[in-house]
Amino acid sequence: MNNTETKPTESAAISGKAWNIAVLPGDGIGPEVVASALKVLRVIESMTSGLHFNFQEYPVGAAEYLRNGDPLPEASYAACCSADAVLLGAMGLPQVRWPDGRELTPQIDLRERMDLYAGIRPIKLFHAEDTPLKHVTAGQIDLVLVRENCEGLFSSRLNHTHPARGEVSDILRITRFGAERICRAAFRLARQRRHKCTIVDKANVLPSMVFFRSVFDQIALEFPDVAADHVYVDAVALYLLQSPQAFDVLVTENMFGDILSDLTAGLVGGMGMAPSADLGEDYGVFQPSHGTAPDIAGKGIANPIATILSAAMMLEWLDTVETRQGAHWIRKAVELALADPANRTPDLGGNLTTEQMTDKIIAAL
Repeated sequence: MNNTETKPTESAAISGKAWNIAVLPGDGIGPEVVASALKVLRVIESMTSGLHFNFQEYPVGAAEYLRNGDPLPEASYAACCSADAVLLGAMGLPQVRWPDGRELTPQIDLRERMDLYAGIRPIKLFHAEDTPLKHVTAGQIDLVLVRENCEGLFSSRLNHTHPARGEVSDILRITRFGAERICRAAFRLARQRRHKCTIVDKANVLPSMVFFRSVFDQIALEFPDVAADHVYVDAVALYLLQSPQAFDVLVTENMFGDILSDLTAGLVGGMGMAPSADLGEDYGVFQPSHGTAPDIAGKGIANPIATILSAAMMLEWLDTVETRQGAHWIRKAVELALADPANRTPDLGGNLTTEQMTDKIIAAL
């Protein structure tokens, strides 16, 4: 996904260097699935001449907030900015909230402060048994959701309100600058794939979405080799269930992307199968799309695949011969491991532990 919009610095792209990876295990199942991804990355390192990783963990999340009052300490943030890439588990816990009642979302703070405007969320079906749809087979669901991360309906999330006011409003903010760069990111990605890009909006009702669509159409002129089309968000929820194979790259506003991320993950087995990358001009953060899942934290049964595939996205973004090869090997190993229907964690109807699923992938490597 490195050509989506950003790359590491020129010095970081030198083959054979040691990559400095900031590791943010976070809360709930975050540390468990991150440990699996690091284990796989160490195997890739051992298989590849000239590929070396320096992993350094930093405290973030709800547990850190309870300890020190800040879920994203400045030292941890600074380390993320100086690293070659960031591997994140999950952050936040439902019962740990700010005084105004909002749940802690340091992962969103990280996106906004680092200007990680492009949320890249690939969705791929590895095995027909993992989808609730009866009419598709493995490989037929292969799409990417490109979510605008820094504007949209999330733009007023930090506004303070008083419950006595009797009214609260949120602003759906779309700027030309923000719309242009996320649409270009989506078209560039479509150009690397099946040359189709779809905007998901609500342009029949909302003026902000009319503007978003108009910018999309203008950017489409820069990519005459990519087929561009439009679908309303309510309609795409239907079409994704009826014919998900019709979609290649979908670009959305922030809130729509948040919702559709869960829907599309459900098409391929659930959130444990959904990796993601948050990319900006200078930085890349790679994490599973799922949350902290406190109900299963510590039980050793979390699905590590989304985090392992996020690590593959990180390698691809680092963009050397060695890292791209490593990314390919990881994806192929996941595919080979899942070819056996017995290799499943409980979320997919199996009984493997997190460690056992990880070991199956490593065996496939």
